Amino acid sequence: MSVKTSGVSPSLTDESNLDLIPGLRALHDLTGGGSPQVTVAVIDGPVDFTHEVFVGADLRTALGATVWPAEAGNRMIEHGTSVTSVLFGQPGTQIEGLCPRVRGVVIPVYDVATGSATQLEIARGIELAIAEGADIINFSGGQYSDTGIPDQWLADAVERCAREGVLLIAAAGNNGCDCLHVPAAVATALAVGAIDGNGEPMGFSNWGGVYAGNGLVAPGSDILTALPGGAVGRLSGTSYATPLVTGVAALMLSLARQKGSLHSPFRIRDVLLQTTLPCCLKSASLCSRLLSGTINVDGAVQAMGELMNSDHENVAPSVGCGCGGSASNANAEVTTSVRPSLADAPDAESLVYALGNLSYDFGTEPRRDSFKQLMPPVEINGEIVPPNPYDARQLVAYLASNQSEARALIWTLNIELTPIYALEPAGAFGADIYGRLVGMLAGEILAEGDDDHIQRVSVPGRLTGKTVRLFSGQTVPVVQLDNPRGMYGWKHNALVAQAARNVSARSTSTAKAGAISENLRSFLDRVYYDLRNLGVLSSDRAINFAATNAFQAATVFSDALGGGMQLETIETELSPFARADADAWDVKMKFFDPENTRRARRVYRFTIDVSEAMPVTLGEVRSWTTAF
Repeated sequence: MSVKTSGVSPSLTDESNLDLIPGLRALHDLTGGGSPQVTVAVIDGPVDFTHEVFVGADLRTALGATVWPAEAGNRMIEHGTSVTSVLFGQPGTQIEGLCPRVRGVVIPVYDVATGSATQLEIARGIELAIAEGADIINFSGGQYSDTGIPDQWLADAVERCAREGVLLIAAAGNNGCDCLHVPAAVATALAVGAIDGNGEPMGFSNWGGVYAGNGLVAPGSDILTALPGGAVGRLSGTSYATPLVTGVAALMLSLARQKGSLHSPFRIRDVLLQTTLPCCLKSASLCSRLLSGTINVDGAVQAMGELMNSDHENVAPSVGCGCGGSASNANAEVTTSVRPSLADAPDAESLVYALGNLSYDFGTEPRRDSFKQLMPPVEINGEIVPPNPYDARQLVAYLASNQSEARALIWTLNIELTPIYALEPAGAFGADIYGRLVGMLAGEILAEGDDDHIQRVSVPGRLTGKTVRLFSGQTVPVVQLDNPRGMYGWKHNALVAQAARNVSARSTSTAKAGAISENLRSFLDRVYYDLRNLGVLSSDRAINFAATNAFQAATVFSDALGGGMQLETIETELSPFARADADAWDVKMKFFDPENTRRARRVYRFTIDVSEAMPVTLGEVRSWTTAF
């Protein structure tokens, strides 16, 4: 991910960040610095928690997020520490944080060694934030995009935020052009650009495109921040305008909850956008760079009060002008490359039940070469050739008689060709699990038409808090596998054939087995390709187990599949009917008739408890018809 930040200004003044926006200090004082009922997640670089500005803050690294040593002098640690301090700097310290009393969760995603991350890792961070119960997510970063459309992973994660009412606030970017960054360019995010002390757009702040509808600007010049090692400094950029907006949103949400309102953080986004101050600059080109306008704390607080009283959806825009302010001019910009990672202590919240393909990695050249030396030569077309450790068939044959060597590999779970986890068998069943991995890899390399061909695998485990660097340089989180229970190799051909026989035996329809098989394949592929996920959130584990439990699903759906219906939607929601100690989810699958769209839909609901590493279904499957 690429993001621009500025260097440190040599001048330090007594001016507080709370005085940069009119009305901000009054809101801060009114809420007492925020409410512990509000949770803000910061997706950024590692944070130096030993800095005195964080002493007393309710702030920790997310469970399941990578923990990096916060050493001074590293650019990513500086970025994470400085952004976090704008929000959580404690009263009486060198940094007055905007919302020091809210609950804070830090999710480091920037690799301190390479300063890089993929959109997959940012998506992983967003999902971790949601799992932590975040109301608001601050992401002071982004990746330049010609189209403003993120990869599917990131698009799905941002969409999940909107669906669950979580407010994602992201930097508009520091390219200084009519151009976009993701995820800020996603319509449901709140994009933040930067202005100077005169209310004018800073030269590096991006504008244009969807930003005119989903973005606003805030001070981004010489923001007072903490730096690793106990220092403080002033930094500039959209990276630092972003936590100012996040802090305002957190205080507004705190005020609402202190008054007993259940306002969604996502509604606060609408209030902030609809109450921005219009441009009063004489240049139309400069006005276009202020996105939808300048943040207006007083107007937003007033409008939110009216919303709480009347619960109207529409907010009348405040009158006024966004020019003027107290921030000084910006410093020169410095480009920084930034990117994501993951992991912390095992906990119920760090369970994983993921689907994908099994693969392996050597990590280093010496380890790869050691396999090449130990593996026997092979005969190809009558010729004896040196072994190739990258040939999975040769490796499987070698591991079959040297199973202990499986421990020297880095086993990975991939979605498409992207590794998402490193798998680490452990405990009393470690040897058995390594054997299971070798067997699954052997099934994957069989011909696609073979009945024993394994198309994908299901893996239950726990995030350990550790990461592993692969041979390619990619860093992936480690999932510990303690028990082979729940590990499945999907023998797709055999599964579909058996399930089709089950359906045909139960169905009163005259549907051909081939049609039923096609519908079943469509169901399995829909879950895997369209709803693919990281298997961390409880709802995702429920969906993944529903797909794994396809034999049961096939018999349950016999009427629908036998009648030529196909899967239309899969939805999950917390189950109202479950044991008190369960993390139970209702998975609802809706089927439709592609040849008669006026025919009633058929809905099937079954409950899955994902409180343990091995999910389990609860009760009977229920079914009903619905018009839509």
